[in-house]
Amino acid sequence: MKVLVSGIAAVALMSGSAWVVAEDAPPKWEASAELGAINTTGNTETTSFNGKLDVIQNLERWKNTFAASVLYKEDQVENDAGIESSEKTAEKYFASVKSAYLLTGEYGNLFGYASHTHDEFGSYRKYTTVSFGYGKRLINAETLTLDAEIGPGYYWGDQVIDEDLGLVVQEEGAMLRAAADLKWTISENATFTQKLGVEGGDDNTRVQSDTAVSTQISGSLQMKVGYSVTHDTDVAIDKEKTDTTTYINLVYNF
Repeated sequence: MKVLVSGIAAVALMSGSAWVVAEDAPPKWEASAELGAINTTGNTETTSFNGKLDVIQNLERWKNTFAASVLYKEDQVENDAGIESSEKTAEKYFASVKSAYLLTGEYGNLFGYASHTHDEFGSYRKYTTVSFGYGKRLINAETLTLDAEIGPGYYWGDQVIDEDLGLVVQEEGAMLRAAADLKWTISENATFTQKLGVEGGDDNTRVQSDTAVSTQISGSLQMKVGYSVTHDTDVAIDKEKTDTTTYINLVYNF
């Protein structure tokens, strides 16, 4: 997996970007907040909430990116005695920060990246990564952009072995991280985005994907429909390797 990711990313980053157009200077601050919630009562009782916050700081030679998200869900479940009760079935928190030094004369950068995930019901209770590397804008057209990056790093993970006993095993080691970010402006009011990240280590390879379509409602308000996936290659026997989330959020751009 690491060799495959390394080869693909290296070829992409070293290739020239012939599809480039001039662009205006971005604003100093860019921010967006997302919120989605569902609450049902009666025969089926469910409460779910997910929120995201993305902030970008554009400086003369630096671009700093901050992201945070939360997912929470409660469902009505029935125990062995046939008694129904509301029980928490999902609780996940994620935060990341990236600082990129913009190189002159090309659409490239040198970056440092760190992320932390806390998941009460995932295959890993905690997952922390740190990486450094090189990034480049491969496509910079009027309606389509594609950014890619690659670099070595290190990770720390608490793998859940037994959920009932709260037994976890700590893992850590070197890894290779590769990521891509695609944005396609379909029309004046619709945008498609695809984000993909692969973190490959000796003990585990984590793949994260987020696919979404946003449509403008009015002014700075948008509706966003998306599908996110997290896949781990090394999990306990009673754990699924892949977690997915389908969401519909309202997005406000600052």
